[in-house]
Amino acid sequence: MSATVLLTAAALGFGGAVILLGRRLFSSGARRCPHILMRGKTVIVTGGNSGIGKATAAELLKRQARVILACRDRQRADEAAREILRDAAGEGGSETGELIVRELDLASISSVHRFCHWIIQEEPRLDVLISNAGIFQCPYMKTEDGFEMQFGVNHLGHFLLTHLLLGLLKRSAPSRIVVVSSKLYKYGEINFDDLNSEISYNKSFAYSRSKLANILFTRELARRLEGTGVTVNVLHPGIVRTNLGRYISMPMLAKPLFNLVSWAFFKTPLEGAQTSIYLASSPEVEGVSGKYFGDCKIEDLLPKAMDDSVARKLWDISEVMVGLIK
Repeated sequence: MSATVLLTAAALGFGGAVILLGRRLFSSGARRCPHILMRGKTVIVTGGNSGIGKATAAELLKRQARVILACRDRQRADEAAREILRDAAGEGGSETGELIVRELDLASISSVHRFCHWIIQEEPRLDVLISNAGIFQCPYMKTEDGFEMQFGVNHLGHFLLTHLLLGLLKRSAPSRIVVVSSKLYKYGEINFDDLNSEISYNKSFAYSRSKLANILFTRELARRLEGTGVTVNVLHPGIVRTNLGRYISMPMLAKPLFNLVSWAFFKTPLEGAQTSIYLASSPEVEGVSGKYFGDCKIEDLLPKAMDDSVARKLWDISEVMVGLIK
């Protein structure tokens, strides 16, 4: 535990510190996904250079998968790959899979096309696509193609990526698509009159809307993929200690307390990655599609996330926005 955390715990008093310590020690026993080997399987993880994506990639590599880190920042991705390989080598020399780094900027339609062209040309199969990358509550900004950043990256970028790789996924069937959403979808609404937030913008609501879009997309895609051998499921990882909140500011004096609370109550990236790993590898979900998972279990959705008419309309509009239909 860091000195900052210890000092903050002291400020809270002995009783508060004991409660927080107990909470962390108790939560560390959270369910872990069984170690299912994935030898011969190729997996793409978007945003695999940090947080949940990095933990997911590292664990799948240990399961002997061929893992492709698809990341915007090539330098950071290379550094993450070296760390993952070093950690894997330090665990007793057990056999691991292969790790490849490729550049993918989900805020750029042209980058998504370049990445998918490379995958289709170079990879004979694709067994799992994990749509993990995301941006969280950023100030209003636009993607290269003029889309509001959170909707553009979290939904539209992955929407296009999935479309362009569907042929390879179908040829590799049985194969899986795993979409990382958030419980915060509950606060989102799909406003078809202002999908690009040109009229108004609230960074929290925009994030929630993009996560609701992830769920609607998953359910509609599952319907369209029936009988193909390709399944798609969506998950929430819970509250995880990652750098996703880099755009959130807080007073300097509040940071030590926040660090302690997050240490005690938030999941580690590895704990947060368990449902992604489960959906990518477990035989328990073979053939399961269109479901919403949390902590490796199916969970119920709010009615607005199960509105098939909204899902179909969002699909049609998204196709036009990313240029799949002129």
